[in-house]
Amino acid sequence: MPVVAAVFAVLAALLHVAIFAMESVLWTRPAVYRRFGVASDADAATTKPLAFNQGFYNLFLAVGIIVGVVIGGTAGLTLVVFGCSCIVAAAAVLASTGRAYLRAAATQALFAIVALVLLAVL
Repeated sequence: MPVVAAVFAVLAALLHVAIFAMESVLWTRPAVYRRFGVASDADAATTKPLAFNQGFYNLFLAVGIIVGVVIGGTAGLTLVVFGCSCIVAAAAVLASTGRAYLRAAATQALFAIVALVLLAVL
């Protein structure tokens, strides 16, 4: 796996670890839940179980990518491509929910797209 592609894959993973922390650990902090469009403490408390679960999806994708980079070879490449592809697909789903989510979707997908493109061309 080209080093530059691995770097972008790891950046995608680290971003998703940060998203995990926000969703699963820090969700009830106003600065965090407002970043996700939640308006109040009451709404954050109501959505906390959903955010907690969603955060772990992000963590598992990140772990898969990191394990793939570490183990390398065909199996590692497969994990990286799968993890990055899932991130891009999730971003597409997010973008499809409305214009208000386009920036978040682009942020979520950017590193993974770059990693996939580099893997395809290098």
